[in-house]
Amino acid sequence: MKYYAIIVAGGKGLRMGGNVPKQFQLVGGRPVLMHTLQQFRNAIADLQIILVLPREQQDYWCERCRQYEFGVEHRVADGGQTRFHSVKNGLALIPDGEEGIVGVHDGVRPFASADLIRRCYAAAVEAEAVVPAVPVVESLRHEERGAIDRKGYRLVQTPQTFSIPLLKAAYRQAYREAFTDDASVVEAYGHRVAMIDGIRENIKLTTPFDMVVAEALLAESEK
Repeated sequence: MKYYAIIVAGGKGLRMGGNVPKQFQLVGGRPVLMHTLQQFRNAIADLQIILVLPREQQDYWCERCRQYEFGVEHRVADGGQTRFHSVKNGLALIPDGEEGIVGVHDGVRPFASADLIRRCYAAAVEAEAVVPAVPVVESLRHEERGAIDRKGYRLVQTPQTFSIPLLKAAYRQAYREAFTDDASVVEAYGHRVAMIDGIRENIKLTTPFDMVVAEALLAESEK
């Protein structure tokens, strides 16, 4: 059985501020993306990694890899107009007919633990479609309906893991705006998506505050 990871990093970093996209900003002295790819390599030694980057950022990434002597082997696919199209471009690098599991992960989630990654892949062997999720711990309100019972709601994370043939088939659908993640694509294709427990540390770095949290998480993990 083959194992693949598609790491999607198409963000321009507008909410982060500055001119450097968030996936290239430094945490612990190294670009965020390097931490993310390293986590996947640490989790599954024979994993084949596909990094999806906008074409205009690929030379910059290569330069950073040389600068930081980054040695995690990976291939690069072109980013698309939307996340859907980016993932589709990444899937195109996996041969048709390949059997195994593919995980799709946000490039700016560098704290997915090796245990979480392995659990997601193992669960997908049985369920074919799996997402990690954590309970909602804060109160929810709807703009019109007011307070909402948070019971039963979950915050979805990545990596989202799937049978390779299933995800390839699901991505042959035409794009819809309702496709917010890979699970929504697979559900629209008609396949149930299972949930497993995520971890709170698996945050998506989106704002300057998130970078402060990231430095603290990294320092804690290195103790």
